[in-house]
Amino acid sequence: MFSTILIANRGEIALRVARTCREMGIRTVAVCSTADEESAVARFADSVVRIGPAPPKRSYLSAPAIIEAALQSGAEAIHPGYGFLSEDPDFAEICAANDLVFIGPPPEVMARLGDKAAARRIMREAGLPVLPGTDATDAAATEAKRMADVVGYPLMIKAVAGGGGRGMAAVREPREFVRVYGTIRAAAQALFGDGRVYLERLVESARHIEVQVLVDQHGNAVHLGERDCSVQRRHQKLIEETPAAGVDRAMTERMCQAAVVGALACGFTGAGTFEFLVDGNDFHLMEINCRIQVEHPVTEMVTGVDLIREQIRIAAGLPLGFSQDEVRRHGAAIECRVNAEDPTRGFAPAPGKLTEFRPPGGPFTRVDTDAYQGRSVPPDYDSLVAKVITWGPDRDTAMARMDRALSEFVVTGPGVHTTTGLLRKVIDEPRFRDAKHTTSLLQEMYLSES
Repeated sequence: MFSTILIANRGEIALRVARTCREMGIRTVAVCSTADEESAVARFADSVVRIGPAPPKRSYLSAPAIIEAALQSGAEAIHPGYGFLSEDPDFAEICAANDLVFIGPPPEVMARLGDKAAARRIMREAGLPVLPGTDATDAAATEAKRMADVVGYPLMIKAVAGGGGRGMAAVREPREFVRVYGTIRAAAQALFGDGRVYLERLVESARHIEVQVLVDQHGNAVHLGERDCSVQRRHQKLIEETPAAGVDRAMTERMCQAAVVGALACGFTGAGTFEFLVDGNDFHLMEINCRIQVEHPVTEMVTGVDLIREQIRIAAGLPLGFSQDEVRRHGAAIECRVNAEDPTRGFAPAPGKLTEFRPPGGPFTRVDTDAYQGRSVPPDYDSLVAKVITWGPDRDTAMARMDRALSEFVVTGPGVHTTTGLLRKVIDEPRFRDAKHTTSLLQEMYLSES
């Protein structure tokens, strides 16, 4: 087992990783930009290294700075969290070249799965159902338009190297295609350094279901069940829950088994998720994430499995400590992402200094955050302030606890707004409460209010 791990991230996930390391007796090294020198993880970790100014490209996305920090601090492994360098195969290769263990899948696996179009092809060959679409293309607009006509409308244009809801757009009419195609290709090049895209049939008003898998280096693979991530704004998840209410249980079991088959087929190791769209009685694979997910706590709440601990154990070469038959899920859990955004202004970022910060407590309530009173929410990074997670023996109890927890949450400061009010509206929305919601829920709620 490792004696020292460097955490190449910030915010709540960095603190989350540090806490599990502390429980495992592993020394932690936090890295921070100049904007995060007073962060909670910088205070909690055993040591901290400042790696650059606030802009991510000069700090959390700077591979040389992070590698140098790891080498100087005596770290043996690097945990990348989510976002930033967590799915960068080049960074994983650099780690290996410096005798540092990257806590994640092998770089060649990340490279294959990071190319969304290639991942579709690999999974299709493994027998997983994928949406009708194309391979990667950088064809001229006229040629791409002919490909789109074969796929059919509505469709999505997606960046091959995309992720996190960025680098994608819907096209509902053939006359819109050329304009949107040019826009997304330019955005893909600017955001990811790769202008290639692929086309995929758009399924509107579907359910977004993902499956959590763990695979060790000895060929053992398990799934820990599914999570529903259908409440989204601009393809960004806001509420996640497990189990997926209102979805046929036999179908979710088939999805879970398909995820395990897919993981083994591509040589995956570590913790990952397979994301599916569910349309009626059909499900299709969308993409695979080679990292821990923001919403991993709901799975932990119902299984009792510490996913960060399992990531670390797998990276250290240890076999999984349990089989599929030993995985037990109890009750239901819901997570709400509280963001520093103003829903009344199109979810515009609303960072600032927190003059009051009182997170909720109470039975079966978990809050993952690195915020505290007097801390500033920096404008340079993701707007996530906290994740509130509640558990109950059933979904109704978990929802009641979530509504109570959100009502307790106090976050104030000059210019600071959060999404707590919106989240409570969704929890109270009949379509959500009856588990009849889809990925169109938020859009439909706003249209009904206008």
